[in-house]
Amino acid sequence: MLGKFARIIAVAVAGSVLAVSGAGVAAAGGKGTSSTQAAAEQVLQLRDQLARAAYAGDVPATQRSLGQISPVLGDVAAGQKYTIQSDAQQVAATGNDYATQASRVLADPSKAGEVRQLPPVPDIPDLPPPLDIVSNLLKNLLKTVTSLLASLLGSAPPLPVPVPVPVA
Repeated sequence: MLGKFARIIAVAVAGSVLAVSGAGVAAAGGKGTSSTQAAAEQVLQLRDQLARAAYAGDVPATQRSLGQISPVLGDVAAGQKYTIQSDAQQVAATGNDYATQASRVLADPSKAGEVRQLPPVPDIPDLPPPLDIVSNLLKNLLKTVTSLLASLLGSAPPLPVPVPVPVA
């Protein structure tokens, strides 16, 4: 009887340890609450919308997409509305900064010289004119948002960009 009781306690303790470690792993994985998941889905849709507009060379649609993604990135960066890790908040803040700068240059192209120059992103193709003026800025934004999505969702769907056509 005492052995049975000890086994029951051992099973309960083991179950508790597994539950606590499972919760720790879930928190470390970067996934948050359902509202955070909803924000990640919204960021994914806005990222794809931005990529499609930018690679189509559609300046007004790109500006609209930037205007829509910036507040969401700001909310994620603030960390008050969504429960995410601090490194993901920093990535969102960086993305929000890129979106703000790109919006400013697109609204007034003469301000392009005032924007901090970013390194090119080799795995993302260049943007067509007239968006080539902010090509590195938008490509870095897309890469940053994709990184944010990876931390929020565990992995990020591929970026919907055109594949460069080899010259024959």
